[in-house]
Amino acid sequence: MNNSQVPQHNISTYANNKKAIYATDENGEYTIVASSGWNVEEEATRQALLELERLAADAYESVASGKVSPLYFHMYDRRMDPQTLAQATGMFQWRIKRHFRPKAFGRLSARMVARYADTLGISVEQLCMLPTRGESGV
Repeated sequence: MNNSQVPQHNISTYANNKKAIYATDENGEYTIVASSGWNVEEEATRQALLELERLAADAYESVASGKVSPLYFHMYDRRMDPQTLAQATGMFQWRIKRHFRPKAFGRLSARMVARYADTLGISVEQLCMLPTRGESGV
């Protein structure tokens, strides 16, 4: 992409910030150009956020019905998935998925619950319960 072709659509998902894009200058050398975004990128970001909100709403219903532990909801509420949570906690995905089961989650040590809470950026008390509707954005 040429310097003059770098999109400058001032998309809202950048919140008036800029992003570095590599582009070629008039000599064919790669340089870094500030971009205020591209409309297509904004639409893709919005769709991804809508999907994460849908997953969080579905997770809320699953926790409310007792099918899964509160960890499942809080993971999606914090815009994570099992793979991301596994990477952030340093645990295997199979272990995290096991902790989605209410009985397994209820038997976790205080240290393990604190590890999840710290990773998700919430208190242990918040992690162990389901927030009321509207409180979490769901």
